[in-house]
Amino acid sequence: MRWLVSVVFMMLFFQSAVGQNASNNIYQFDNNAETRWSSPENLNGKKGNGGKENGGAKGHPSDSIAAGSSKSLLDIQGSGIINRIWITISDRSPQMLRSLKIEMFWDNEKKPAVSAPFGDFFGAGLGRTTAFQNVFFADPEGRSFICYIPMPFKKAARIVVTNESRNKLRDIYFDVNYSILPEWNNTNMYFHAYWHRDTATVLAQDFELLPAVKGRGRFLGVNIGVNANPLYRKSWFGEGEVKMYLDGDKDFPSINGTGTEDYIGTGWGQGKFINQYSGCTFANDTLLQWAFYRFHIPDPVYFKTDCLVTMQQVGGDMRDHVLAFQLAKAPLIPITIYDGKLHTYYKKGEVLQLSRPGLPNGWTNFYRSDDVSSTAYFYLDTPTDGLPAIQLVAIRKTQLRDKPAR
Repeated sequence: MRWLVSVVFMMLFFQSAVGQNASNNIYQFDNNAETRWSSPENLNGKKGNGGKENGGAKGHPSDSIAAGSSKSLLDIQGSGIINRIWITISDRSPQMLRSLKIEMFWDNEKKPAVSAPFGDFFGAGLGRTTAFQNVFFADPEGRSFICYIPMPFKKAARIVVTNESRNKLRDIYFDVNYSILPEWNNTNMYFHAYWHRDTATVLAQDFELLPAVKGRGRFLGVNIGVNANPLYRKSWFGEGEVKMYLDGDKDFPSINGTGTEDYIGTGWGQGKFINQYSGCTFANDTLLQWAFYRFHIPDPVYFKTDCLVTMQQVGGDMRDHVLAFQLAKAPLIPITIYDGKLHTYYKKGEVLQLSRPGLPNGWTNFYRSDDVSSTAYFYLDTPTDGLPAIQLVAIRKTQLRDKPAR
């Protein structure tokens, strides 16, 4: 119960921070509030228009989406704020969760502010569902998708789900809960989300969790999926540091972490755990897959002019194991060896040969190439962000492992 009270308080605080006209006291009446829900029983939440089909009995609880077709969950004009989105679908396979695309458009813009695979957007990294709840997302029993992120809009809001698979989605149930705002607060920011994937990251090149965006905003956090490269066997993939380049940073960032599992609040490896602001929803060292998240609510990340967030592609293992990978021609560049003292060896354009005599024995960190995807969540002072369009469905759903990696 104490945890639930904490979540309610945090969400009320967060909604207030982005400009919602709501009191922090849930027992106080807000005379300006008008609550609406968009569902198949009352699309767009029109006043006094719900449940008309089948004589007021349950008549239209769900819709279907044919292959290649789209369904609007919300399409309204005016000023408001989306407070909660709930959806469940009949096909929750990794292939469908990556083939469905969810997009959100603000203020009648043609370019979406949100464009992501359906599952990844709702925290099902790698298209794998599990029961969880954190400050932004929930999947109570592994069968539904909930988002609590407040999403203000000044002129209009549209949410669209597109089925880019070859199969009909038989059932989609949803409700989008929003409030009508009597006036727009100029301190409000627009919600954005960006997904992309690199099936084979480039050695010594950081993966961009959030490519450079310009404007005033707040980085909310990210969920990340890793298909570790089987060429490195069961070595540890997560030595890479998360970096945030803010407000004119060039070669070096203002914020620099210490490791991948460190970024999500754990250490010395990474198993499954679910916490309010960080967690790992899937960890399998047989499939060599990990899906994990971090949200910056108690530790806000603001930017005034620009923001770029990256994650190094660095792993580690004992030197003899990394030497075996190197001799087997796996793509790697050694960077450090730790034997109680950290020995640094990385020089741009050079590759240390671990067979060289005289090298210490110890834990060896190395640049590596894995299959990495991420969904970054952020606010921006504009309804569009200038980021690239979502990648094609063939890239999104390839190599979704359901058998042990070899």
